[in-house]
Amino acid sequence: MSAQQSQPPHRPHTPGASEAPGVPWGFAQPQPREITADYRRRAGILTWSAIVVGALMAVALVVSVVFLVRADQDTRNAAYGYLALVLWVGIAAGIPVLLALAIPAARMRRRVREQRR
Repeated sequence: MSAQQSQPPHRPHTPGASEAPGVPWGFAQPQPREITADYRRRAGILTWSAIVVGALMAVALVVSVVFLVRADQDTRNAAYGYLALVLWVGIAAGIPVLLALAIPAARMRRRVREQRR
């Protein structure tokens, strides 16, 4: 029973002259890296990729509405309704891709813009 209640030995830590109170020893604020030409190029690639994916999704949305109108006009064109559904699934699958491209691109572009100031 005494083994369960025993606590590990406590070693008090006193901050040194160069150490702020409450800051662990060896902690340093992360320094932002220099913005290189490669970083700017990747930011541009991500930005344009997000623009292209967004444009494709917008075109797919318009085409799916056109397909639904064509499917509604005549029963012989019912396959267009299924094509519209396939496009909607593609749009739903493209949303995470668009977010995965657009969010890092926006953050990278902001860092590049702040560095130019």
